[in-house]
Amino acid sequence: MSLKSPTMPGIAISARGLTKSFRGFVAVNNVDLDVREGSIHALIGPNGAGKTTVFNLLTKFLMPTGGTLAYQGRDISHLSPVQIARLGIVRSFQRHVRAGELSYGRKRTLELATTLAMEPKVMLLDEPMAGMAHEDIPSIARLIRAVSAGRTVLMVEHNLDVVADLSDRITVLQRGSILAEGSYDEISANEDVRRAYMGGDDE
Repeated sequence: MSLKSPTMPGIAISARGLTKSFRGFVAVNNVDLDVREGSIHALIGPNGAGKTTVFNLLTKFLMPTGGTLAYQGRDISHLSPVQIARLGIVRSFQRHVRAGELSYGRKRTLELATTLAMEPKVMLLDEPMAGMAHEDIPSIARLIRAVSAGRTVLMVEHNLDVVADLSDRITVLQRGSILAEGSYDEISANEDVRRAYMGGDDE
């Protein structure tokens, strides 16, 4: 089933033709992406696929070379990160000056709590499980599912078990372009995706 157009209700964030070049190197190439309201949407791909660049473009920490970005049908392509945050689109950060004594899992919990304090409508989580001890992952996954109630979540994540557990929809990037999109079952059965991950870091 094709995704809804960005002007129809039900789409929180919509990118069309999103492109980013760095001195001639095309890091993100003509990406079309729809993130449905109230969903958990995962952005995955092998190392160097362009996931972090897309994430930074969506949160306006990078300005695109080309393409448009909309929130609930409104063009937000030229807004600043602060203006994006005021709309309720908030990304997670690791910024705990006095949290050095906390375990990594507790730091992640604090990071999510700090993000929630901004009362986001859309949460963008950049690799929430990165560097986490195996035993901490289930509790953070449960926390993400709990805080996603009534919100839209877009996350970049390498841990495919977490992606399978949490995600309603998955977009797979390869070399800056969308390789595939669908449910976890659809993605895991896709031969192009399997080839892209062959020998890559899919954890």
